[in-house]
Formats: sequence, structure tokens, C-alpha cells
Amino acid sequence: MASSEERIRILKMIQDGVISAEDGIRLLDSIDQSVKKESSSSRSEDSGKLARFFRVRVTDTNSGKARVNVRLPVSVLSAGMKMGARFSTEIQGLDPNELMQFIREGTIGKIVDVFDEKDGEHVEVFLE
Repeated sequence: MASSEERIRILKMIQDGVISAEDGIRLLDSIDQSVKKESSSSRSEDSGKLARFFRVRVTDTNSGKARVNVRLPVSVLSAGMKMGARFSTEIQGLDPNELMQFIREGTIGKIVDVFDEKDGEHVEVFLE
């Protein structure tokens, strides 16, 4: 999947006036199209295998040590997302509906890759 870093770079270029908002939208759309193509080609290579696990890994960028490394079966994810939404009204960088769509489409691999410089964290989310 296209990294969040690429998306952030495009948004920063819009903010800095390097490119127009319209050009930024076109770039983001082209990234989304390439992700869809990669996703469908990886599905055919995996012979239709579906993700079985959802993994979240949070790494301290200063020490390199894992702060969080959680692996859950995809089968419990739907209920977990509903429960999590009660406690956190906003899950930054991860839309629950988009996540469920990835699962239905058979996406395997990293779906979120975010560096939080303020908190010194590297957050990665995978479908395995």
C-alpha cells in the first residue's frame, strides 16, 4: 500500500503552495489507483488467500524497542472495532470501514505506516 508518508508529502506540498489543491487531489487519486492495481495483483498471486490476522506494532523511534505488538484474529476484529469506537471517537489514520473493505478484498501486508515525531512513535498496521 502507498505509504502514509507519500500522502503526507503531497499534503505538505499543498500547504506550502508548491502544488495546487487540484494537483494534490490528482496525485492522491493516482496513488489510490496504483494501490488498487497492486492489491488485485497480489490477491491473484496469493491464490485468493484472505488475511487471518490483524497486527498493530508501535515502536519507540528513539530506542527502536516495541511499545505495542498486538496480533488479533480477523474474525474478532469487527466486534473489537465496535468496542474500540466507544472508547476512542477518532482512530487517526485508520478508517474502520476502509479496514473492513481491505479484509473483504483480501489485502495482505502493511496498510498503515505512520511516524509520529511528536510522540516519538512509529505505528504500523498489518493484515497477515
